[in-house]
Amino acid sequence: MRTDFLTSAIRETEHRNGDDLLSAGLGLAGLRGPPPPFANVEAPTPAELRRRAIQANWKGIADLGPLGAYGDLYGSTVTVAGREYQAFARVPGARSPHRILVQIPDGFDAMGRCLVVTASSGSRGIYGAIALAGAWGLPRGCAVAYTDKGAGSGYFDTATASGSQLDGTQASVGDAELEFAAESAGPESGIAIKHAHSGDNPEADWGRHVLQAAQFGLAMLDRAFPQHAPFTAQNTKIIAAGLSNGAGAVLQAAGLDHAEMLSAVVAVAPNVNVPALGRPLYDYATEAALLLPCALTDARFDTTPLARVQGEVPPAWMSRCTSLHARGVLHAANRPAQAAEALDRLHGAGWSDAALATAASTTAFDLWRAAAATYAACYARTGVGRMPCGFRFVARDATGKVRAPTASERAAWWSDAAGIAPGAGVYLDESAPADAADPTLHGLLCLRELWISDTWLAKTVHASIAATAAQLPRKDLPIWIVHGTEDGLLPMAFHSDAYATWLRANERTPIYWPIPHAQHFDTFLVLPGFGDCYVPLLPYGYAALDRVWRHLVEGAALSAGEVPTPTPRGAGKLDATHLALPAN
Repeated sequence: MRTDFLTSAIRETEHRNGDDLLSAGLGLAGLRGPPPPFANVEAPTPAELRRRAIQANWKGIADLGPLGAYGDLYGSTVTVAGREYQAFARVPGARSPHRILVQIPDGFDAMGRCLVVTASSGSRGIYGAIALAGAWGLPRGCAVAYTDKGAGSGYFDTATASGSQLDGTQASVGDAELEFAAESAGPESGIAIKHAHSGDNPEADWGRHVLQAAQFGLAMLDRAFPQHAPFTAQNTKIIAAGLSNGAGAVLQAAGLDHAEMLSAVVAVAPNVNVPALGRPLYDYATEAALLLPCALTDARFDTTPLARVQGEVPPAWMSRCTSLHARGVLHAANRPAQAAEALDRLHGAGWSDAALATAASTTAFDLWRAAAATYAACYARTGVGRMPCGFRFVARDATGKVRAPTASERAAWWSDAAGIAPGAGVYLDESAPADAADPTLHGLLCLRELWISDTWLAKTVHASIAATAAQLPRKDLPIWIVHGTEDGLLPMAFHSDAYATWLRANERTPIYWPIPHAQHFDTFLVLPGFGDCYVPLLPYGYAALDRVWRHLVEGAALSAGEVPTPTPRGAGKLDATHLALPAN
């Protein structure tokens, strides 16, 4: 299998005897615990960084809380010894490389020949899909191939011209190949993040990243088991599986798989762009960032988790109603009527009440603004130091003043960051004059203008988003979609509903499970009151993979059966009756 897309040497490591592929030796208890310490905080070892990155990505995706029953009812963190192969790769035309990694368990089933190929959720680093693809595939003796799909946590410090090299440790430009080095970056430009500042449009290449990871996976199987080579798409079952942005990536790969490498696809809560039928994330994220704070002051959200602080509406949300009215965005004369008007606008744009309720969490954590600023810079391709709307990424001291990042902060970015700020000591900053009552409004209005105006920069943004549109997969490719009906980050109506409708209109037959009482972030289920109301989504992704596997291996009919109808756990511990998983 060719690997001419690699830009680095291949790094091979062994993980046994107190280390492993799935939990880096931490086990379930260690994954639930505090971050593993670094012996030297300014110079952690590659093994220390890997262990902490694996833990951070587990915690960022799965519900590992004491009431969530992970590892008991569903999922696995069993010890899996084996080898990892990692490299940088590049798609044609890209300025920056992406990272690919293959995990091959010692118990790989060389006769069954299974490869799971996956992409990180969100903008996470290379282990960003371990809780879905790794947890399902590795214990079954499958190899797992990962891609960070052109994003990741290899941040670049413009002041020191340093970033992350292949093993995760810090190096300076010229001393090693870096995961990302910002072009034309002055020392005052702040912190550069690959998703925002590479000058590429990685989302348009997500499918190519996934297919390259599949090729790399086959090549590394040849290397690991030369006595069983060659491993090919014809003699190896290749299942593409992803969550969130990773699910959008595997669906993009399905539409580009002209060589018919993929045996099946499982997409969990996909961020998939279906023109005319769905809505792109940037469109509704900028809408939500502006309107949701005001809309959520409506009394119907008084009992919604994270919509109130000690029973009271956050003052900033009430200020948003006032400031939107002052600028003519809302026309009602008083705050309750303004909230109702904002709600009507969101309903008219396709938002369901269920999605709006869980979007309160995204609003409370200011995730809409963080995502919109990052995606705007990516789509506009303006580079570091020239982000749209005056945004930048910086480090801050205890008083909030911008300062240079410390050596220990830089050292931990690769393991601790999630690919979008804020997090790991990196903050989103904006230079626009702040309204004291609503300090983020100016930047949000500017971000929204990049969608609704016809300036040259808005046209660049629109062109970049158009390039992310999904393409039709081949008719005989099994596709299983799982999505929470109460997803407030990637609402089902804007993504999976639209994609399934489009496939069926074009004579494809996807299986689609809309899961009641499931939302987007399993990790939020550990929050007080939040987990009482919702069920985890990962169990249904695993169940879909189980059924796809039986179809491919045993020839079982691929049928949706009855869509699971789970119920929230309330204040107690999750049990099997809550999940209501269908019998195998």
